[in-house]
Amino acid sequence: MKIIHCADIHLGSKINTSLSDISKERRADLRASFMRMCEYARENDIHIILLAGDIFDSDTPFKKDKDNFYTTIRNYEDIDFLYLKGNHDLNEVYDDTPSNLKHFSDTWTKYRYDNLVISGLEMTKANALSFYDSLALNEQNINIVMLHGEISEHDGYNLINLAKLRNKQIDYLALGHIHSLKEYRLDGRGIACYSGCIEGRGFDELGPKGFIVLDITDKIKHEFIPFSAKIIHDLAIDISGSLTVNDVINKINQATSLNNNDIYRITLKGDVSPSLDLTPTDIKCYYSNIYFLRIIIDTSIIVNLDDYKSDISLKGEFVRGVLAKDDISEADKREIISLGLKVLEGGQSEGYENN
Repeated sequence: MKIIHCADIHLGSKINTSLSDISKERRADLRASFMRMCEYARENDIHIILLAGDIFDSDTPFKKDKDNFYTTIRNYEDIDFLYLKGNHDLNEVYDDTPSNLKHFSDTWTKYRYDNLVISGLEMTKANALSFYDSLALNEQNINIVMLHGEISEHDGYNLINLAKLRNKQIDYLALGHIHSLKEYRLDGRGIACYSGCIEGRGFDELGPKGFIVLDITDKIKHEFIPFSAKIIHDLAIDISGSLTVNDVINKINQATSLNNNDIYRITLKGDVSPSLDLTPTDIKCYYSNIYFLRIIIDTSIIVNLDDYKSDISLKGEFVRGVLAKDDISEADKREIISLGLKVLEGGQSEGYENN
C-alpha cells in the first residue's frame, strides 16, 4: 500500500510581495499542482492522500479555489482524502462533502485500512495540553498519526511536543505547518516528518517542494517527491573583477545553470571597477527566457584614492571633497566615495531593483 502525505497547499494564498508580478500565475500553480498530485496518485496506484492542514489559506476560501479542491476530490473517487485542518483553515466548511473526503475533529479520530490505522486530531486552544494523554494506539497495528503544528519543547496551542509522543506506538507522524521538508526521529519505532508546502510562494520558501510517498508493507518507507511547477532560488554571485556586462554574465554562467521555468533572485556582490556600467536590465534582458528573474546589485567599487587626488573632473572634485571631511570616519568616506562614483559613472541611471 502506498500513501501520499502532503500539507500546506494554501489555496488562495497571498503571494509574497517580491513575486507580486506573477501572483495570479502562482495561485493558479497551487490549484494545478493539487490536481497534478492527484493524477500522480492515480497513475501510481495510490489510494490514500493525507492532507495535513492549511490546504486553504483561510477559513473563507475564494470560490474558485474551493470549487477546484472539492471538484478534484470528486473526480478521484477511488482515492480517500483524509483532511486534517490546520490553523489557517480550521473553521472552513462545505455543505456537500464528497464521500471520499474524510474529516477529523478536536478529538482523536481513526480510520482503519486492514492493519493500518490513521489517527488525527485538529488542535485547538482547548485540547492543546491534553491531546497527548488521550492518544491510545495498538502496538500490533501500523500507526500513522496526523497533526498540524510546530515542533517545540513546550506545550501550547499550535505546538507539538515530540517528547510527549514518544513510546506511543507511532510508526509515522505526518505533520503540517512548516513549509520545508523536515524529518525527526521520534523514538525507536517511529519518525515524524513535515512534507513541506507543494509550491513556494516567496523567497522564504526556497528549493524543491512537493510531497512524501509512504510505502507500507510490514513497516513504512518514505520518499520525498519533488513536484512543484517552479522552484524558487535565492543566489548570491561574486562578480569581483568584472569590467563589462559580458564579464558579469560569464561569471553568472560559471556560477550556476538557470532553469527557464524557475524563479530567481540573484544578488550580485563583490568589488568592481568604477568603469563597470551595469544595471539589472542588462542581466534580465540576456536571460529573457527565465520565467521570473530579479536582479539586485550590491557591489562595492574598487577605489584607488590616489588616482583622484589630482584628477581634474567632477569625480576628482567629489573624491577630494569627501576626503576633506574631518567628521567622517575613513571607512564611511570609502563607502560614500564608492557609492558616489557608482552614480557618477551612470551605473544607477536605469534604477535598481531592491527587495
